[in-house]
Amino acid sequence: MEEKVINRPTRRDKQDFYNESIPFSELLVITDTGEKLGILKRSDALKQAYDKDLDLVVVSPNSKPPVAKMMDYSKYRYEQQRRLREMKRNQKTVDVKEIRLSPVIGEHDFLTKFNQAKRFIGKGDKVKITIRFRGRMITRTEQGYDVIKSFIEKFEDLVIVEQRPKMDGRVLNATIAPNTKR
Repeated sequence: MEEKVINRPTRRDKQDFYNESIPFSELLVITDTGEKLGILKRSDALKQAYDKDLDLVVVSPNSKPPVAKMMDYSKYRYEQQRRLREMKRNQKTVDVKEIRLSPVIGEHDFLTKFNQAKRFIGKGDKVKITIRFRGRMITRTEQGYDVIKSFIEKFEDLVIVEQRPKMDGRVLNATIAPNTKR
């Protein structure tokens, strides 16, 4: 028993199927008011849409049968583009800023770096804390862990630790991010 394979067009580009570019022979047609007209041949559906001075746009090409709606296509495209612009505008890009510390950092330098990191966190950016061990300092990695621990503890509940302090060769890294649940 042979199965009948229905070839559905693939949407390689982001273009919609509308009016004469609709490749389907039968469509489930919906009017501009939301009323279902039923399954119609493409030519009949196009004729009805043209009679109302509207376009026939396929809104669901993967359903069986494909669903087409009568609408003003240029208005539809404008609304889609406006929605995309609005979504892009509302997106917040999170940057990762790096703060370099030393295992033997002085108190004033520590506070300066802390204030800088606090400003980054306030803007909503993540902060990567880095301590590079030079020469024989590598034998005192616990000092580096203590510096990072005190740096993170100074923030109290302003941040969450995304990556705990971890050695990577001669570098000790930790990542903190703003706490959005405050």
